[in-house]
Amino acid sequence: MLRLVVTRTAFALVSLVIVSALIFWCVEWLPGDAASRILGRDATPEVLALLRHKLHLDLPGPVRYLQWLGGAVRGDFGTSLAANQPVLDYVWSRAANTTELAGFVLLLYTPLSIGLGIWTAVSRGRAVDHVASILVILGMCVPEFVVGIVLIVIFAMTLHWFPPLALIDRAHSIGSVLSMLFLPAMTLTIAMTAYAVRMMRENLIEVLDSGYVQMARLKGLPRWRVLVRHALHSALGPALNVTALNIAWLMGGIIVVETVFSFPGLGRLLIDAIDLKDVPVVLAVSLLLTVVYIFCNLLADIAVLLLNPKLRHAG
Repeated sequence: MLRLVVTRTAFALVSLVIVSALIFWCVEWLPGDAASRILGRDATPEVLALLRHKLHLDLPGPVRYLQWLGGAVRGDFGTSLAANQPVLDYVWSRAANTTELAGFVLLLYTPLSIGLGIWTAVSRGRAVDHVASILVILGMCVPEFVVGIVLIVIFAMTLHWFPPLALIDRAHSIGSVLSMLFLPAMTLTIAMTAYAVRMMRENLIEVLDSGYVQMARLKGLPRWRVLVRHALHSALGPALNVTALNIAWLMGGIIVVETVFSFPGLGRLLIDAIDLKDVPVVLAVSLLLTVVYIFCNLLADIAVLLLNPKLRHAG
């Protein structure tokens, strides 16, 4: 396990450098620059030249990237070209909002995915299993922005239970924050749970049909004990890998949901930074999301090793 952590950490550092270089040049190749985006079409060449000099945009691209990389190694990710404030301070507030939403989603997602996965596996072949399978397929196929709009129409516009916009910066109490977060959290939970339930169901059915589980049943062990002690931990491995991917997607792939609910998170910040060609912010957000992705997958692999003795001894 120590070897796994050390190896993954080394690969993670190399991956971060490669990702930063790719993102820098992808943004660099976009038409225009931050100065022209900030000042607009009516800016004179003299004013543009002054702002480009102030933002160091007059330097060659490789020089600016190496300067940024050297600062990032020291923990200095530069200054936002558009907001004129340190990138870490600028990104942190949005990252805190996204983390808050992600935590709420995980509180809903974890019991739902495990509970529904077990229920559909145990009830396979019955009417409830068919209904649940149809709902899972719908959850996997319907885009999250459609789910979000449907939830807004039902719970915000018709029933008036929750606000249609998640403007948590204007909330004044924990209750109002939770109320604003509920609809976007449910939208993301539905999208995430569908994949996890399907994976959990298929793997748990396979484990329940395995020889050692059948032997445990023949020994007269209670059904719940066979399920919890012998089958569940083996079926959780693939579900954990799906969960790791879901968390990575949750941190960076919720741009559409944030747009639908006007949520001030990392997704909208990334879109705004790309629109303004605010390269330091784009790089900081992208690297943060890459770190989350790598870290979640590492935790999932470690959890699978801990849950499956065969893999642990083989490693």
